[in-house]
Amino acid sequence: MTIAFAEENPFFKPFDRPYGTAPFNDIKMEHFEPAFEKGMEEHKVEIDKIASNSDAPTFANTIAAMEYSGKTLNRVSSVFFNLLSAESNDEMMEISQRLSPKLSAHSNYINLNEDLFKRVKSIYDERNSLGLTPEQIRLVEKYYEGFENSGATLSPEDKEKYRALTMELSKATLEFGQNVLRETNAFEMLLTDESDLAGLPKSVIDAAAAKAKSKGKEGWLFDLSAPSLSAFMKYSSRRDLREKLYMANSTKNIKGGEFDNSENIKKIVNLRLEIAKLLGYDSFSDYVLKNRMAKNADGVFGLLDRLAEAFGPVARKEVNDVKQFASQMEGKEIEIMPWDWSYYSEKLKDSRFGVNDEMTRPYFELENVKKGVFGLATQLYGLQFVENPEIEVYHPEVEAFDVLDEKGEFLSVLYTDFHPREGKRSGAWMSSFKGQYIKNGEDSRPHITIVMNFTRPTETEPALLTFSEVNTFLHEFGHALHGMLTKTTYESLSGTSVYRDFVELPSHFMENWLKEKDYLDKFAFHYQTGEKMPEDLLQSIVDAANYNVGYATLRQLSFGYLDMAWHSLKEPFEMDNSKSIIDFETKAMERVQLLPIIEETCMSTSFNHIFSGGYAAGYYSYKWAEVMDADAFSLFKENGIFDKATADSFRKNILERGNTEEPEVLYKRFRGREASIDALLKRSGVNK
Repeated sequence: MTIAFAEENPFFKPFDRPYGTAPFNDIKMEHFEPAFEKGMEEHKVEIDKIASNSDAPTFANTIAAMEYSGKTLNRVSSVFFNLLSAESNDEMMEISQRLSPKLSAHSNYINLNEDLFKRVKSIYDERNSLGLTPEQIRLVEKYYEGFENSGATLSPEDKEKYRALTMELSKATLEFGQNVLRETNAFEMLLTDESDLAGLPKSVIDAAAAKAKSKGKEGWLFDLSAPSLSAFMKYSSRRDLREKLYMANSTKNIKGGEFDNSENIKKIVNLRLEIAKLLGYDSFSDYVLKNRMAKNADGVFGLLDRLAEAFGPVARKEVNDVKQFASQMEGKEIEIMPWDWSYYSEKLKDSRFGVNDEMTRPYFELENVKKGVFGLATQLYGLQFVENPEIEVYHPEVEAFDVLDEKGEFLSVLYTDFHPREGKRSGAWMSSFKGQYIKNGEDSRPHITIVMNFTRPTETEPALLTFSEVNTFLHEFGHALHGMLTKTTYESLSGTSVYRDFVELPSHFMENWLKEKDYLDKFAFHYQTGEKMPEDLLQSIVDAANYNVGYATLRQLSFGYLDMAWHSLKEPFEMDNSKSIIDFETKAMERVQLLPIIEETCMSTSFNHIFSGGYAAGYYSYKWAEVMDADAFSLFKENGIFDKATADSFRKNILERGNTEEPEVLYKRFRGREASIDALLKRSGVNK
């Protein structure tokens, strides 16, 4: 591709907006590919210069030089890949497919560069005698492990194999995620008869009407976006329609046709296995876990099995309780099917605790929730959030904030993006448009984004969130704090650039406050009257905090077991047809299966986390981090949930440190000991 019109391409020079933020108003589709081409070309020149340097390798002329290289490529990559998740379209997907093999080839050019690796290895071998700081030693180790994990030690012949395998894998994982997005967007359930709305609260009906109207249709439109799907499954008394929606969601990408992911799964797991074996490992999980807190598959299965044993009896009792309640409610024996669980369990919750989402929604208006979430960071860490209209955003619904520290000094930019759109993938996530680093004495601060899919406002009501959505907000905001508060010298070690099974600690940790009455009382005000949430309703939320905790835990464990099954394979996966995938999945999850199995359903074919995201052989990390977060929050329970000294310790030892030290060291420095499973069991009301 010819690189031209440099003065018109905003990626060809440092961004000139406030704090160096992205100039979204100037960025056009035609800018991306030339910027990637120029970025890779510049980066290649920089790498060649480092690799061919005739001077003896030093930290400065090799490691630091690599760390600060590739600026144009970093600029365009951060914008493009964030938008590919949050504001995508067919053209961007086509661009990503063209770029994927080129980016893989570029990555391999660096990682398989023998001269470059020799320089890195010589520094690595002498790292402890070079007078380096602990953080510099950590960076050397990170680069060396990156090269080692990417085939640098392979023979020339095997390096060529590695190049081919990684390029093919990159293409398959990208296609997997795009297939999920397209099939998710393709399904709509348009209801035109009011009787089909039985059981649905007004807020859900209004949202469905607004969705239909936005598509130029009459009636009420439901789809597979989180607010629409979860609300219908929870409240609709039309069992047939719940089944229809459940089946649409649970058979995504396995029904044949252009978006079927069966072949992609086979390709991905076998390519990963082949890469692992090429690098000297028996399985992909062995390859991944050596640089994780869990260390190996035994460490992962040890945690999953302990939790399954502890929570299994609780979960089975919960399912039986819901079945008995449903049978009493219907006046006949009811077998709880997967499309029944949300509906009947919500009814039982309401019966037991007098609380449901429709009762709490009016007190969780989005603007109030934002004040509550931001306010918690103010109380714990002294942060201030000031909306800045001068910072350009990539969609009119996105807001941008200056985040200031306790002294009023600039700390970070925070973008917030709350509602579902056709070009946005499902779920919720935190990312960054720019990482933090210190160079020449200047602390270059990060630009963080949190993206969610929350209930939209309607024509008559503002955005009123469910309890679960508020919990998700706190979770992603925990990741954001990890990114915003970081204080490291090198971007590669900053913020959330930590082990996968450590990165979920700050996010899970923030969720704890939502079960605390003293916190809820600070922001849960009725959106119309401004009155505080009534004491009895507040208490009901706290009392219901552990409702169905066993079921929720086993559901999470099932995903962890499934992930480990796919990535602990030691022989290639053989597939006769899509039924092979379903059978494999069923066996992997059988230990923690609680509801009847529906033969044609499959989770794997739309399991973005492990087949298109970064959680392959890492989904267990949610539960791993949950053990740590419960243990960490138990210190706040001892000292006071807003205790400043405890918050300062968590900030300085966890949130600011990034990947500058081993996570076990950081955690022990905060807690004074290793994390124990006891706090999680206690918090969950589960006896040992």
